Amino acid sequence: MRRLAALAMLFVVAGTSTGALAHAALISVEPASGSILASAPKAVELRFNEAVTPGAIQLIDGAGRARDDATVTTSGEGVSITMPPDLPQGTAVVSYRVISQDGHPVAGSVIFSVGRPTATQPPANEDGRLNALIWLSRIGLYIGLFVGVGGVFFARWISWSMTGMSVPRAALLVGLPSAIVSLGALGLDLLGLPPASITTGAPWKIAFATSAGPALLVAIAAMLLALMALGRAWYARALAVIAFTGVGLSLAITGHAATASPEVLTRPAIFLHGLAVAFWIGALAPLAALLSKPTPAVLPLLNRFSRIAMPVVAALALTGLTLAVIQLEKFSALVETSYGLILSVKLALVLSLLALAGLNRTRLTPALAKGQGAAVALKRSILLECGAALGIFAVVAGWRFTPPPRTIVPETPLAIHIHTDKAMFQVLVSPGKAGVDDFVLQLMTGEATPLKAKEATLTLSLPERDIEPMERDAKLGPDGYWHVRKVELPFAGRWHVRIDALVTDFEKITLEDDLEVAPP
Repeated sequence: MRRLAALAMLFVVAGTSTGALAHAALISVEPASGSILASAPKAVELRFNEAVTPGAIQLIDGAGRARDDATVTTSGEGVSITMPPDLPQGTAVVSYRVISQDGHPVAGSVIFSVGRPTATQPPANEDGRLNALIWLSRIGLYIGLFVGVGGVFFARWISWSMTGMSVPRAALLVGLPSAIVSLGALGLDLLGLPPASITTGAPWKIAFATSAGPALLVAIAAMLLALMALGRAWYARALAVIAFTGVGLSLAITGHAATASPEVLTRPAIFLHGLAVAFWIGALAPLAALLSKPTPAVLPLLNRFSRIAMPVVAALALTGLTLAVIQLEKFSALVETSYGLILSVKLALVLSLLALAGLNRTRLTPALAKGQGAAVALKRSILLECGAALGIFAVVAGWRFTPPPRTIVPETPLAIHIHTDKAMFQVLVSPGKAGVDDFVLQLMTGEATPLKAKEATLTLSLPERDIEPMERDAKLGPDGYWHVRKVELPFAGRWHVRIDALVTDFEKITLEDDLEVAPP
């Protein structure tokens, strides 16, 4: 029990300095990635932090051949890949692409060697053309939902006029194909297929099976209803409000924010947030068009819109703050993570929008009421708001490739325990992969009491790569443990570890063991 308590305490001290960025996170692999095995494993077991659905699993054996005879089974958070019985010696790679609950793909590779390692490499997962297609189609989708549907709602329920509908109509005509392409691109990404495969059925089938499929169908329906609401039918206003509601629903069905816990809070928050964005952004283009040829009806419209916009902006800010707190979890994530940096840029653009809106309300609209010829300046300010909104769409579309900090699962440090009758040493290596690692050493006597040492030295070597022993002095920290920071481990493999503890000027305790370092 004392050993377990000491090891648990050491894990706390080692901290969680590194993390695996993913929508769902891989938390364990058996056999461990980077392992060198005497015989081929019967199966590779993957376990994630949430239930996943396999998208594409590929096995490349030690001879460099892609195998299609590995079978895949799933059970909740676990994915099991049964190995073929004739797996040859050498380094094998299991490349996986699974679908997390928010509808996004999670990809990676597990490497293990049967016998001596070979030069087998994981297949490339990134496709710049596909990422560009996903990004552009998402921007187009936002334009269709917020500019298009929001603009039609503004015309039918706020301005009671169809003047200035050319931009919302064009936005809808951009948004509809963008939603369709976005659905196909999602399927390509889930299966790891090139853009040319969008004409096949497989990507569409798997995309419809995710939560993103129904969300995009709702978005398409909302934009179609908004196009119908541009007509003269007596029920056009009803179509506009149904389409407007569809904007919030499509966002609340799937995505990082909608699937965050507690969903009883996040889904309504993203629903209201989407409606607030559509209301505000949708009004900009029609207002700019109306100000091109101002009439006496423009000023009452501006005042009416301004009165309604105040609580809408408040709801926008409140829901946005709530979602940001849930996604970030800590303030430092704003600058320490890619997701936080995107959010920071978005907040800067939103603040510019708020500043322009404040200028419009407090200076330009009163000037227009006094007949001071402020229509041109007010139109220019609204066009600047349109530009900031497009910038927000482009920035937020980048979240598709950057999971929120709340999904970062800390990696467990690599641990070994070396024990003799005279002493026992606990060693933690973070992150335990090839690259730069931190070592934490806990020195104890054979009875698990602290071992007081004058000096401690860590020596590492990798015989299989002909890397000769490299010695590093450890420093005693205020926590009572010995630390060796920023150790360069250039290769994965079985590293030999030797720890020398100088107890007195005449006595030195040396313990040795092997450490399996995983690939980066």
